[in-house]
Amino acid sequence: MLRQRCIVGNVDGGQLHRLGRRLIELSRQVTGEPGDLALTPGEAAVLEDVITHPESSVSEIAEHTGFVQSHVSASVARLAQRGVLTTGSDPTDGRRTRVRATEQTLNAISRRASRRIDDTLASAVTDPAAARRVTALLDELAQLLLP
Repeated sequence: MLRQRCIVGNVDGGQLHRLGRRLIELSRQVTGEPGDLALTPGEAAVLEDVITHPESSVSEIAEHTGFVQSHVSASVARLAQRGVLTTGSDPTDGRRTRVRATEQTLNAISRRASRRIDDTLASAVTDPAAARRVTALLDELAQLLLP
């Protein structure tokens, strides 16, 4: 029944939201490590933006994320203190701070992002054929939805 509903396009916003949350849970299982640095959702959004837009200013990060500048400044300060980000003055405008992820952060993210999802999906979907189908569907969604 659910499969037929998805095929004909009857997935609603609530289902999409629940699916997104479940995919985030599964991605955390794949990429998480014991002793990982715990990030607030705001810090995670700031970090993601800094990775996507290296050398952004605090005001640019605020614009991209929709957070107020004071929230971004506080998040950047906390992440810099923990060694996740580095900051420096803009060479063209000394009043502006440029933010980037540290090499250690980028290496850790690359290492974790390259992990295979097979075992996690096999635990979440115990039928092997269904797990293979989920993997194929995720591959297709990634091709269609990710830039």
